[in-house]
Amino acid sequence: MSDQPLTLTGYLAYLQHERNYSPHTSDNYARDIRRLFELAGNTALAELKSHHIRRYIAQLHGSGLSGRSLARVLSSWRGFYNYLMRDHGCPGNPCVGLRAPKSPKTLPHALSPDEAVKLVEMKVETPLDARDKAMFELLYSSGLRLAELISLDLSSMQDTLRSNEVRVTGKGSKTRVVPVGQAAISAIKEWIQVRDQVANADELALFVGTRGARISPRTVELQLQKWAVKQGLNSKVHPHMLRHSFATHVLQSSGDLRAVQEMLGHASISTTQVYTHLDFQYLAKIYDGAHPRAKKKS
Repeated sequence: MSDQPLTLTGYLAYLQHERNYSPHTSDNYARDIRRLFELAGNTALAELKSHHIRRYIAQLHGSGLSGRSLARVLSSWRGFYNYLMRDHGCPGNPCVGLRAPKSPKTLPHALSPDEAVKLVEMKVETPLDARDKAMFELLYSSGLRLAELISLDLSSMQDTLRSNEVRVTGKGSKTRVVPVGQAAISAIKEWIQVRDQVANADELALFVGTRGARISPRTVELQLQKWAVKQGLNSKVHPHMLRHSFATHVLQSSGDLRAVQEMLGHASISTTQVYTHLDFQYLAKIYDGAHPRAKKKS
């Protein structure tokens, strides 16, 4: 068990092949576990106790990691120790029962409906403009995660264009079907018409970069920021903000939290409930501006 690279390699293979974790999630676990190796130094992991783990978490907290990040780190370490106990004879799990310090709750920022519409009503002059418009319309229309967007293949679009639904594989390799609005359908059709001018002949991806291969997450982020500035939006827009905006606007219109949960692919309704707070903020703002008894007398 002293061979750290070997145990980590084995654990990552276990995550990908037995637990069906995505490469992105496995990379996050690997980064967290390498932190544990660094913090432990020459001390064998089997010799670590709860007080060691508490000290490491305190060090990471002092270096600026948030409570949410530390909770993920602890989860990674806990899972790794369970694997070491099962396959490498580790005598115990020093992470059991430990909790990360709490961070102040921050609500996800969402664009207003007017801002969202302004962003996606971009002028298309080139094939790459058509690609960007299709990507952003789809992110906002269906609340996709960035990884789900870039993993889409061209072959799946025939069903989408026919049914106005897109099938995506999200966290935990769970598949869900999400409605696609007409504006996004139109934008996807326009992009498909010019895609061959950009894509490599054998490329399967729906969205491609300038080199003709599947587009990278960073390219999507940079293009979105560029278009946000071009469209006159003040806030720094990122792909997940379009997912937040989708959820907030659907909830404001429908009030159906369960439907939003299903469309977002959240395993727990508690994860989706953050959008009820956003919705309340929106309603409170409307109330303050409209109700004659809302404003304080000067």
